[in-house]
Amino acid sequence: MQCNVDLSVVIVSWNDKPHLEICLDSLTQDTVGLNLEIIVVDNASSDGSADLVRTRYPVVKLIQNQENLGFARGNNVGIQASFGRYVCLLNSDTKLLDGCLGRVMAFMEENSDIGIAGPKILNADGTHQSSCRRFPTLWNNFCSAVGLATAFPEIKGFSGEHMFYFHGDQIVDVDVLVGCFWLVRREALNQFGLLDEDFFMYAEDVDWCMRCWLSGWRVVFFPGAQAIHYRGGSSVKQDPVWVALTQQQSILHYWEKYHGLVGRLGISGLMFLHKLVRLVSATAAIWCNPSKRTDSRVRVRVLAACLKGIFVCQKMKSA
Repeated sequence: MQCNVDLSVVIVSWNDKPHLEICLDSLTQDTVGLNLEIIVVDNASSDGSADLVRTRYPVVKLIQNQENLGFARGNNVGIQASFGRYVCLLNSDTKLLDGCLGRVMAFMEENSDIGIAGPKILNADGTHQSSCRRFPTLWNNFCSAVGLATAFPEIKGFSGEHMFYFHGDQIVDVDVLVGCFWLVRREALNQFGLLDEDFFMYAEDVDWCMRCWLSGWRVVFFPGAQAIHYRGGSSVKQDPVWVALTQQQSILHYWEKYHGLVGRLGISGLMFLHKLVRLVSATAAIWCNPSKRTDSRVRVRVLAACLKGIFVCQKMKSA
């Protein structure tokens, strides 16, 4: 029976019980008629998520890790336990709409050169959420560092990695699809491989899409299907300094992986500039906006830790 599975849905969850329930309920309603398996990989949650899956969703395969393995490694555990011709990696804080999975899968069946596809992603209020990115370059990171991306988000040449100038109204090949929803062809996955577990969290989506393209497969945005991404998942519950440092380290790892030490040095300089400007702004906000003083102090703490992290990493690399 397992060899006849068309679609495997893998959901990695950590202490996100309310959203996980919404996600699984939407899957039950969305996938009628599809031959699929659902796999929840629980990263050592303490909020009863595993019990929810075990009691309310007995058809779901539950894998309980003894520690938080992170996004990449957690998804790899689920992928390795799956059997579908297609694999969908789905964030726990997503909700599928109107036959979303079936529509994306049918689209990929009609286009055999697509390795990864994703639907139109919406915010909770139904507005378009940007889910497409360009590969990072020194130029688009410079635009973000000096504020050009903020000032001119609708101009492609100044918009940074984010594609805010694209409003999700047409099918388009993209460099990167954000990892809240990926539908991946097994044949392509076998070629470009599992997620890189050196990315604990963040930037693994850029790396995976890069490897997909390098292997000769397309990455495509498909607006004929829709899903809601609440952006309230596991990472927001982590310590903000730890989250920021983890994201920063992932970015540096990506740059060294694809651009070597010179690329890492270049992006480190731009990151330092960007975070220094933001630190000055956040410090000024402490005194200029008393009503948001607490938030500003958190930002100062996070940015100061990131600046120190860049300096320490570069010092270690040159040692």
